[in-house]
Amino acid sequence: MSAVSKRALLRSLMVLGLAAGLNISAQAADASAPDLLIRQLSLETIEAVKSDKAIQAGDIQRIITLVDTKVMPHVNFQRMTSSAVGRFWRQASPDQQQRLQAEFKTLLVRTYSGALAQVRDQSVALKPLRAAADDTEVVVRTEVRGKGDPIQLDYRLEKVGSVWKIYDVNVLGIWLADQYRNSFAQEIGAKGIDGLIQALADRNAKAAGGKS
Repeated sequence: MSAVSKRALLRSLMVLGLAAGLNISAQAADASAPDLLIRQLSLETIEAVKSDKAIQAGDIQRIITLVDTKVMPHVNFQRMTSSAVGRFWRQASPDQQQRLQAEFKTLLVRTYSGALAQVRDQSVALKPLRAAADDTEVVVRTEVRGKGDPIQLDYRLEKVGSVWKIYDVNVLGIWLADQYRNSFAQEIGAKGIDGLIQALADRNAKAAGGKS
């Protein structure tokens, strides 16, 4: 598998697959400890993808349903989007922020959905968690192992009340929010926040039109 394919595969696992599977309640995951949450969701995700032919075939509606019902309960998507938008997030109105979140989620779903079909014999190994008992933000480091070299996949989580929420992911040394921040800033600089929203909407519409 090429480095590009690895990046697409692992980002898809985070964005689309961090769920307890189509037939397992998201609330069943142990969100009281960040490393346990990541371990359980990762393992269940791989099993869910392996057993679901519709996901492997790239069924977008199936994946969107998975994201909405299973992934989002464990992700602070507002923080993920605001981090990607950067300093311009504070300039956006509440309506613009909601539209940015919606289009960004659709972008990630459609961009990486096809990579789910590549999941075959991967397994996830957690590295020791380096965090104090009273930390409210941590990084959980993992490796995805299969054929070839292990693939780095790290998560940033924050504690919200008594549970942990994911707000960023690092694939092969690249944080997801950082990947989009520069291009988003360029679009906003040229056409404003509404221009970025429209650009994302156009890209999503084009991608949707290309699906059968």
